[in-house]
Amino acid sequence: MPMLRVKKLGIDTSQETVAFLSRRCMAYRAEEFLALARSEITSGGRRIVATLNVVDDPALLGHDELGLSLLAFRQLGVPEDSSAEIAQAAPPGSLDHVRAKIEGRELSREAYDAIVGDLAAHRYSKMEIAAFLIASARFTTAPEVLSLTQAMASVGSRLTWNSGGMVVDKHCIGGIPGNRTSMIVVPIVAAHGLLIPKTSSRAITSPAGTADTMEVLAKVDLGPDEMRKVVAEEHGCLVWGGHANLSPADDVLIAVERPLSIDMPEQMVASILSKKLAAGSTHLVLDLPVGPTAKLRDRLRFVTLRKLFEYISDKLGLQTVV
Repeated sequence: MPMLRVKKLGIDTSQETVAFLSRRCMAYRAEEFLALARSEITSGGRRIVATLNVVDDPALLGHDELGLSLLAFRQLGVPEDSSAEIAQAAPPGSLDHVRAKIEGRELSREAYDAIVGDLAAHRYSKMEIAAFLIASARFTTAPEVLSLTQAMASVGSRLTWNSGGMVVDKHCIGGIPGNRTSMIVVPIVAAHGLLIPKTSSRAITSPAGTADTMEVLAKVDLGPDEMRKVVAEEHGCLVWGGHANLSPADDVLIAVERPLSIDMPEQMVASILSKKLAAGSTHLVLDLPVGPTAKLRDRLRFVTLRKLFEYISDKLGLQTVV
């Protein structure tokens, strides 16, 4: 197979793995790889799936180079100038389960394990992710939400703490401008000696999430080891869960939810509780604001969501107060 030289391009593509091929490429005909098609990239025994873009500017990419976005370069994990080859990627094997969900069928734990594994490996296009999200919102049952939550928590890092007791957490589903109680609660709880490794999300349907606001004051992009060090010294932290690689499939889903401004209840429960489980929390306080401009507009929606949170938490062994 013809080989190309890996080139790291300083392009931040957020949660999408993107590769770039020159239209003048001699090893491969760019026309054979339709722009925005999914391609499989192999180098040094490592393999990733990426969205392929074709480049016309020779100043950006040489004819014998394969450009990688920052995320793609980090995932492939090989040095620049390494030899790489590309091929058309086969559809993810779990896509049949997504089609079944679109048809309204109930999925098993094994099906959700397969879907989440492919999501975390960035094997899905944004179109396929959007189809899965919308289908799940229409048909997902409480046992399926449990399966999705467990599957999401099982992929990525799992934190453990040598506390010998409670590891506490607090979370708000958001949607209320200026609601930043976490930034007050976390230091108070930590000052009383309890462990509170607080992970927060970035904004989904609002201008700024808790992690975005905290980033004005301190670095929130901490990896698992940095997170452990801060908690060991201060008893608590307030970080962005995405960088700690906790439930990484969730961040892939959020990247599609954000531009669509959707934050569906079933996905919200799986998102929040999978990250709490992965962060090693044992006790959780959940804040669900209700009101005419909140995500939950009336008491009926509040009660429905509260029961779902309590059901999933109980099955996970996570003591939760809503």
